[in-house]
Amino acid sequence: MLTFLTRRIVVSVLVLLAASFLVYMLAANSGDPLSALRTSTSPNKAAELHQRSLQLHLNIPAPVRYFYWLWGVIQGIGGHLDLGTSVTGQPVTSMLSSAVGVTVQLLTASFILAIIFGVLIGITSALRQYSGYDYSVTFLAFLFFSLPSFFVAVILKAYVGIAFNNFLQDPTIATWLLIGLPLLSGLIWQGILGGDARKRLLTFAIAAVVTFGVLFYISATHWLNNPSLGLPVILVLGLGLGLLVVVLTTGIENRKSLYTAVVVVAIGALAYFGFDAISRSLNVWSVLGLGVVAIGVGVLVGYLFAGPDRWLSARTGGITALLVGGLIVVDRFMQDWQLYATQVVSGRPIATVGAATPNLSDVTHSFWIQGLDSFTHLLLPTLSLMLISLAGYSRYSRANLLDVLNQDYIRTARAKGLNERTVIMRHAFRNALIPLTTVIAFDIGALVGGAIITETVFAWSGMGVLFNNALQQTDVNALMGYFIVTGVIIVIFNIVADLLYSVLDPRIRVAV
Repeated sequence: MLTFLTRRIVVSVLVLLAASFLVYMLAANSGDPLSALRTSTSPNKAAELHQRSLQLHLNIPAPVRYFYWLWGVIQGIGGHLDLGTSVTGQPVTSMLSSAVGVTVQLLTASFILAIIFGVLIGITSALRQYSGYDYSVTFLAFLFFSLPSFFVAVILKAYVGIAFNNFLQDPTIATWLLIGLPLLSGLIWQGILGGDARKRLLTFAIAAVVTFGVLFYISATHWLNNPSLGLPVILVLGLGLGLLVVVLTTGIENRKSLYTAVVVVAIGALAYFGFDAISRSLNVWSVLGLGVVAIGVGVLVGYLFAGPDRWLSARTGGITALLVGGLIVVDRFMQDWQLYATQVVSGRPIATVGAATPNLSDVTHSFWIQGLDSFTHLLLPTLSLMLISLAGYSRYSRANLLDVLNQDYIRTARAKGLNERTVIMRHAFRNALIPLTTVIAFDIGALVGGAIITETVFAWSGMGVLFNNALQQTDVNALMGYFIVTGVIIVIFNIVADLLYSVLDPRIRVAV
């Protein structure tokens, strides 16, 4: 494995060197970086041109200039990274340090959500092949896949951001929505769960009634203006999520795992009051630390509960604890929603421009207010990138799972008498992820490209703005800074994909 990793890293470095040289040559010969200065009417224009030319090394040939830039990159291994200066005289490293954080925050959220929901939608549509649900998902996937990213961003900005902010002035749900959305919910759930006509009708009725009740409560109480979950809702949702985890990981017949999930939810209910008491003094690191503690407690409960399969129950306990802890954190954020919406953003909480509310850090705000501000600014750009990537991931997941389900070893597993959950989750799902891993690794480059357009639409000062400005000004050093960051990210993801192959398929370890 070490030899394989070394070989992949060496090859990746050589590819980056060759690509960076080509990009540098093309960028250096694409225009004049001093064109704006040449049209200046400044009396000392000649001196400024001479100084800027020396600063950007324009007095030497482009190939030699590339090696000056490359030496600055190599120095970064020792902690002294120097990517030169931009045409405006700013160090490129400082420009990148402020832009990378913004873009990585956006890409991380959209990337993780696209994978999670894309895989879930793909699996459920594969298991309900040629059903109404499958046809509907296929239509929506191709629709989003064909739409350009800027169009999706503009639609979300107009009809989710602006329209929803207007709706919050009087959040009363219209009658046609109170009727239409429950019917749609019933159709979706009966399509996902399937079964005979009686089961489908029962699923439709339950989903429609529950959806109507939730929507009616939200509309009657104006819940959207002052949202909260509260301990009863957290208990109900926690038990539901715990049951879902048990069904997917061990099966409902594994009583020890079921008892583990119930006990973990009960512990979470007790921890709810203690967390609320100390929440005012928490920050991001302490919340993450508490999350690790919660997972550890869940694993311990499962380990102590079970017999021979104690590690299966421990896994169930850890996942359930993470989900219940997430519900408690979401509830705590909701407690400050009304304060944020009314006093910080004047009743229009869904942000349509920028990555943060101006001057928010100048006011004494808690971690929870700052978290809400980050969420409201991330919401629309993340949805824009997620919807486009999700469409592709769902189709690949569906196709891969259908292909795996037709393999001989799946038929053998069913012939041995294994239940359908074990066949799907333990045998089919893992192997279906192998081709998808390759697609995800290569798609990170397309996601970065989509972020450039999305950042422009939503006025984010990230890597997209840096790239656009570098192109317009023929700013070679800034352009190469963007290239080296995105190139390294793509290389890292491809190496991670190679490692995941050996994790998902043990046969690959021998070949490696």
